Amino acid sequence: MTLNQICQWIDQTALSQSIQIAGWVVPTVQTIHILAIAVVASAALMIDLRLIGVFWASRPVAAVRARFLPLVWWPLLVLLATGAIMIIAEPARSLKNPAFQLKMLLLVAALIVTWLFQFLHRRDAAFGDVSGPRAAAATLAIVSILLWSSIIFAGRWIAYFAT
Repeated sequence: MTLNQICQWIDQTALSQSIQIAGWVVPTVQTIHILAIAVVASAALMIDLRLIGVFWASRPVAAVRARFLPLVWWPLLVLLATGAIMIIAEPARSLKNPAFQLKMLLLVAALIVTWLFQFLHRRDAAFGDVSGPRAAAATLAIVSILLWSSIIFAGRWIAYFAT
């Protein structure tokens, strides 16, 4: 099946038709989606700023990680659910949209960077602390900030691409 055929098939499902008819579903789901991305991006930013040494520099990275990393991973379930509903509601607007495709690529990259931070910190508890590898942690944090910011911008640009 081509992408056009997939979009047409999704668009013709009973669920998609029901969501399209109910005028309140998409705006409600978009609001929840935006709130969830705010939680994820804010939590990632707190971790990244700690790795750079700007935020809570006196606290161990492990404490900041324990506090904020769950706020990165758990809201992703909400983002997945709300994103799926928005795709089902308007499949062509999302799946065929270059801004959406870019957003998905950036999201995969951001999740890899977040997983990499988690992996490196588990392997070396001093990762990002004064006694640990600071340059690698700061570099990872800057890449993370750029990725999460780009995800937000790409998500916003979805509305400006006609399909």
